[in-house]
Amino acid sequence: MTVPPATRRRRRVLHRMQPLIWVGPAIALIAVVVLWPVVVMVRTSFEHLTSNAVVLGGRGVRNYGDLFDEPDLPGVLTRTVVWVIGVVLVTMVLSLGLAQLFNQRFPGRRVARWALIAPWAASVVMTSLVFRWALDPNSGVINVFLHDIGVLKGFNTNQADWLGRPWSAFVWMMVVAVFVSLPFSTYALLAGLQAIPAEVYEAARVDGASPWRAYLTITLPLLRPSLLVAALINVINVFNSFPIIWEMTRGGPGYETSTTTVFMFQLKQSFPGEAAAMSVINFGLVILLVLLFLRATRWREQVG
Repeated sequence: MTVPPATRRRRRVLHRMQPLIWVGPAIALIAVVVLWPVVVMVRTSFEHLTSNAVVLGGRGVRNYGDLFDEPDLPGVLTRTVVWVIGVVLVTMVLSLGLAQLFNQRFPGRRVARWALIAPWAASVVMTSLVFRWALDPNSGVINVFLHDIGVLKGFNTNQADWLGRPWSAFVWMMVVAVFVSLPFSTYALLAGLQAIPAEVYEAARVDGASPWRAYLTITLPLLRPSLLVAALINVINVFNSFPIIWEMTRGGPGYETSTTTVFMFQLKQSFPGEAAAMSVINFGLVILLVLLFLRATRWREQVG
């Protein structure tokens, strides 16, 4: 029996749509959890809102105009760039060294690996609070240690108030950000190192290559996919980091230690329209950062 062409076309269409049965729930979840909030966020950035977030009508692009007129915005953007580049760069360099160390056999290696997981397993808020208490100008354990070794002259002074001075506070917050970022990056690179065949290094030794030469010509090239994945995830996480800055300084004094994420939250208290505009810009900056990173590292060539 001959099947009509229309029926065959309908069957082909139904056959091609079968995968939607499996990916449909995931697409629906992404649409509800990710895409719809983005739509609402963009729509809100064009509305006239009171300080209590009551909609009074449309406002066009004036929220964006008010945001760009904020005198603190250039400093916030500059700090965000320094924050992301500084934390990610230091994290990746330290993670390379730690991954190389944990890839070697030494007494207590298992305990050391478990200890590295602690900053990752602990709440970022809790870790930030612990560091804030440790930096207390009166009795913080870090200040006590610095006083005992002669670096700190006295307690409850401007020198001891690390979080009261913008640049020293910003440096300490970057230290905390690196501290909580190290475990993931180290284990990602460690997995990459363990996937490199031992025969490759054996061949390099037979050819007379020194350990440093083997590291540059074998380890780093073969580790590049793991490096790219770890760095990309760190860029996104560090850019969106909020608890560390908020718990340690609240972005203060003033806006002197705020990044764009914290600045957005601070604006929300009195200017929700500007905060919505800042959230749209943040979203765009994340996409731009990711695209620039993928372009600079030639993602398809390295991972594909």
